[in-house]
Amino acid sequence: MRLYIKNMVCLRCKMVVEDVLKKLGLHYSAVELGVVEGVPDITDTQRAKLKEDLHNSGLELQEDRKEILIEKIKNVIIKMIHSLEELPAVNYSYYISDAIGLDYTYLANTFSSVKGITIQQYIIKHKIEKVKELLLYGDMNLTEISYKLNYSSVAHLSSQFKKVTGHTPSDYKHQMSEKRIALEDI
Repeated sequence: MRLYIKNMVCLRCKMVVEDVLKKLGLHYSAVELGVVEGVPDITDTQRAKLKEDLHNSGLELQEDRKEILIEKIKNVIIKMIHSLEELPAVNYSYYISDAIGLDYTYLANTFSSVKGITIQQYIIKHKIEKVKELLLYGDMNLTEISYKLNYSSVAHLSSQFKKVTGHTPSDYKHQMSEKRIALEDI
């Protein structure tokens, strides 16, 4: 049996899920972002306890088909942007469709109807979060970041960054550096 879990976005989330499953004595074959593979049938009592324990950790056991599909889409995007060393060279729509095994138009329509934003807007949001991370904690300049995240130019990256955050990348980096220095002085 396969279980779907909402809000799994990092290695820590996977460890939390593994810990919850072990405490409940539930065996599994693999835990990946958003999904637990190979869980034998569980009782209603075990399911209720699993839901409660996951909820206490900020996670959620999913049972609605549309919500499960949305989480699959989100996990593919998060993995694509935050986990891969290099973004795929193919169009994102092909990548997402291929990873999930469903028509992109169906995925896009379902995502938009449930989330209220397009897949493209969700991708942009995560790309900008990755830019923030690379600006603050990496040793890459804006040109390198632009190339790494498949932007057509530094100007396009800067424009999109300002549209999403309200700041230019250099202003953002400067402000965050000042905040970090201020916190260190406390």
